[in-house]
Amino acid sequence: MGFRIAIAGATGNVGREMLNILEERGFPADEVVALASRRSIGTEVSYGDRTLKVKALDNYDFSDTDICLMSAGGNVSKEWSPKIGRQGCVVIDNSSAWRYDQDVPLIVPEVNPDAVSGFTKRNIIANPNCSTAQMLVALKPLHDRARIRRAVVATYQSVSGAGKEAMDELFTQTRAVFVADPVEAKKFTKRIAFNVIPHIDVFMEDGQTKEEWKMVAETKKILDPKIKVTATCVRVPVFISHSEAINLEFDEPITADEARDILREAPGCLVVDKRENGGYVTPIEAAGEDATYISRIREDPTIDNGLNLWVVSDNLRKGAALNAVQIAELLLERGLIEPKRKVA
Repeated sequence: MGFRIAIAGATGNVGREMLNILEERGFPADEVVALASRRSIGTEVSYGDRTLKVKALDNYDFSDTDICLMSAGGNVSKEWSPKIGRQGCVVIDNSSAWRYDQDVPLIVPEVNPDAVSGFTKRNIIANPNCSTAQMLVALKPLHDRARIRRAVVATYQSVSGAGKEAMDELFTQTRAVFVADPVEAKKFTKRIAFNVIPHIDVFMEDGQTKEEWKMVAETKKILDPKIKVTATCVRVPVFISHSEAINLEFDEPITADEARDILREAPGCLVVDKRENGGYVTPIEAAGEDATYISRIREDPTIDNGLNLWVVSDNLRKGAALNAVQIAELLLERGLIEPKRKVA
């Protein structure tokens, strides 16, 4: 007997990717339902070789649905996730709405799978921020070996992290530059075409942005509260895939060769690290792939027990949709949920 799965926010970039990944990975679903706001009723989305017509979230009955993959934004999740959870449906939420709630587990399956059992308090599981997820896939095996004391990360985040409108803005601005049309900035605070913007999410009182704060708070919740983290998050004119330059300081000695060997064996990681032209991964190669790619592994001679890494991953997949589907798979693997509808 398969499961009944709902995708809330099925018409968005991440929602569509969730549908693709469920089908690609052969998730045991008897039925998949696409949900969105009322204005999207009747819109068609693809699920493998099938076409699903979108239904309205606000009048959908979740009482016989097993899992809801929620990718409809924080405000929608705050309103609907508790209601859905009370109907006995497990919500796996991609927004930031529940990440910092102590009763909601924040999960990267390769990093803290045991924490998933805490979902029963609210029937909600949170997906981390896209930039945090890929970083922690790379950091977890190294932390297990030598204990990370401090992480300094600079991100190079693609515009798809800000949604379809942001992708459209990059395309429109790039075309405008080439044909000498006026360049308008609507989604971003400054022009994104042929530019970089050191500003993602809102500014906080201490000068960091909310995106930077998320990386700090989520690393502590998922991996280890003792790790010191500082981040600078930058939007770059790339459509898909986030990149990160990460500097790590460890409690114990670890060489670049050791780190390379550890990461080659680590779940979710793929090392591409040749010290030659092109011997590293860039965003365009990671797009459409599931792995977290790690390159430029080298020792930092300016500190004791220091390493530098270059980490790249498709933010729509591992940073969002894939991680959510992996959480659903984890629930099944551990026998934490069973289909509500039994065979007569």
